[in-house]
Amino acid sequence: MSRAAKVVGTSLLVVVLAGGAYVVADAYDLVPGGLTLAAPAPSARPFPAEPGVALARVAAAPALKDLDTGAPMPAAGVLQARVDALAANPVLGPTVGIVVADRLTGEVLATHLPDSPRVPASTAKLLTATAALDTMDPQTTLPTTVVAGATANEIVLVGGGDMMLAAGAGDPAAVVGHAGMADLAAQVAKDLQLRGTTSVRLRVDDTLFSGPRVAPGWTASEVNVGYVAPVAPLAVNIAKVRDGEYVPRVSDPALSAATIFAKRLAEAGITVVGSPTRGAAPEGARVLGRVESAPLADIVRYTLTTSDNTIAEVLGRLVAVAQHLPASFDGATQAVLHTLGTLGIDTAGDHLSDCSGLDADSGISPRTLVAVVRATQDPRHPTLRDIAAGVPIAGLTGTLEHRFTTQAAAGEVRAKTGSLPSVTSLAGTLMTADGRQLVFAVMADATGAAGQEPPLRAIDPFVEGLVGCGCR
Repeated sequence: MSRAAKVVGTSLLVVVLAGGAYVVADAYDLVPGGLTLAAPAPSARPFPAEPGVALARVAAAPALKDLDTGAPMPAAGVLQARVDALAANPVLGPTVGIVVADRLTGEVLATHLPDSPRVPASTAKLLTATAALDTMDPQTTLPTTVVAGATANEIVLVGGGDMMLAAGAGDPAAVVGHAGMADLAAQVAKDLQLRGTTSVRLRVDDTLFSGPRVAPGWTASEVNVGYVAPVAPLAVNIAKVRDGEYVPRVSDPALSAATIFAKRLAEAGITVVGSPTRGAAPEGARVLGRVESAPLADIVRYTLTTSDNTIAEVLGRLVAVAQHLPASFDGATQAVLHTLGTLGIDTAGDHLSDCSGLDADSGISPRTLVAVVRATQDPRHPTLRDIAAGVPIAGLTGTLEHRFTTQAAAGEVRAKTGSLPSVTSLAGTLMTADGRQLVFAVMADATGAAGQEPPLRAIDPFVEGLVGCGCR
């Protein structure tokens, strides 16, 4: 990457780490269906990737400095005229919602249908990420443990929410694959061998999460093609059957992880008798081994930059667990909206069907999205700053790497994209030519069969225009 990020906020330092390549998008067919990997993966509808979708590079957390309170405020009338023109563009359909507000004061400067819920697509991940970092310590790690079973020579692999386990050794510098099955097996084998045990039966405890593993609005092709995985409290490599960005996912991530763990145990000198089965770990059981995921803050940044649907669902369930709610789709979405309420964000009329935005039954208003973005940059909520670090940066990272690449806009727009068939959304922040930071949300959820490119040709110039003007 040869382009350095420009100043975001009044001064936003971005250090870009060399990272894995992540093709990022959020579009899927929406016809329900059953899951199976027994037959060849069904053909998916064309993935409505935005023209700017490219290799994602996870950015390190930047330092967000104070904004200039004396920077001129754009004239509301000028902004409203621009919003009205965008809303009238027929390529966005009849239900576009728009809000532009001042980041510092929260003053709403221009709107179009600001309070009507719209299908958020992956902008819903902003809500989930905010709830996760407000509910849990950003340095929280997710444990994967092995404990003694209820009977002799039985052990239990216990999932603690890490669906990013490596099949082999973990990589302390990575987010995906931070903790490894080989490392866990080595600990367990050492403990067992010291006690004279070389043969065990293996169970897997995936009871941390409950309810269906797949949302009603998801389809078999979305799993089999690899846009999302069944949600579980443990998995190897986000349940992919092989390396790659969009590849089939296993239908039972927890049991598949246990099978891989059994192989690692065999390599370490412990024989696993039979196939792994399910079973809850005994309360207070002796711990034989434990590995930890990357810190929560890193997982959140990864989720936002790559727009990973599966890990967004995991984050929502962890919020539910922290709030003593069922770690299911219903419990997670309830927990996320409840957390936003504790931050003073009015979510009346909003609803979530999942925590990733993949299910098109969700509805979030543009005003709510703007309030969430403001909260993530509020100095009263320092734990939320990693969200600002994780959203894509214009001309630099994630789904914005090849968007807003003009000299004026590159580096000045930080926003979460959202795209589904007939849905194009964008929510984030930008800096005007006068040094005033604005928060915006544009949500079009009835664009028809035009695909992503026509709506983007309307939305992107609008945003670039706000960056380049003083609007006074």
